[in-house]
Amino acid sequence: MADGTAVTSASIGAGRPLLYVSGWLSHLELDGELPEQRAFYESLAEGCCLVRYDRAGCGLSGPSLRAPSMAYELDQLRAVASTLAPEPFDVMGSSMGAPIALAFAAAHPERVRRLVLYGGWVRGSEISSPEVRDHLLGLVESHWGLGSDVLTDIFAPDVSPATRRELGRYQRASSDAATARALLALSYDLDVSELLADVRAPTLVVHRSQDRAAPLAQAEALADGIHGSQLVVLPGRSHLPWAGDAAAVVAPIRRFLGLRASRRGGQVLTARQREVAALVGEGLTNREIAARLGIDERSAEGHVERIRLRLGVRSRAQIAAWFTEQSG
Repeated sequence: MADGTAVTSASIGAGRPLLYVSGWLSHLELDGELPEQRAFYESLAEGCCLVRYDRAGCGLSGPSLRAPSMAYELDQLRAVASTLAPEPFDVMGSSMGAPIALAFAAAHPERVRRLVLYGGWVRGSEISSPEVRDHLLGLVESHWGLGSDVLTDIFAPDVSPATRRELGRYQRASSDAATARALLALSYDLDVSELLADVRAPTLVVHRSQDRAAPLAQAEALADGIHGSQLVVLPGRSHLPWAGDAAAVVAPIRRFLGLRASRRGGQVLTARQREVAALVGEGLTNREIAARLGIDERSAEGHVERIRLRLGVRSRAQIAAWFTEQSG
């Protein structure tokens, strides 16, 4: 960038670019260590080129002397966009990335083909009360370890305890406490209410009905303010798109972008895991699966849990539904 900050980006897949603006914190190198997150990105990248980046002070990007702001976020986004071909590309913003992606689309209508906003908001000041906001900011600043754990409980209540612990470590590895606190404060300060009418790209707004970090009313405000936009409300409490029923998040996004339904799950399961998934599809219990395969019940349970993580689903019924769809 012009100020000397090194902003690191990475891409997977091939095809038309989908430029992804992440939420609060990210780490390109560690993303693959969270199976649910990895599966989510791989599902998005089928048939397109998913481009992601770590914002200044996070992950693999360098630190910066500039304080976080919407203007600085847009400078970083423009720097990554400048590496893409001149043809219009798709943009997706998640969480704090949603208002930033919206602001980019409003400022550069000639560059954005389609816009996806997940878990976003119009006014950051309205996503929580001042008391909660001050408490969280103080906690992140004074005790980053405890602060990251509390925010993990808010962001991803539907993941397993083991994944929750990994996510807490992921956040702490992505940023120091000072940067995390400054970026969280920025999320509360973002206000794109005056930019909604300037968005010209076809827009999809996706939100979970019981999102614990961003109220549904903010998604409704986004959809109401952007002319011709579509609103898809999904069940669930998790704010992170890859937590909980990630397949339900991916499906409408891919349809909106003109991509075929994802078959990534079949490509990330091992042969043994596909065998176990087939038995789950038959309605067998872990004990019955163990007996059928000649393994102990604990091993069968472990296989089912790893399948659930790789597919980004929460229940055996969803594994069975996935297998039925793949077989069909």
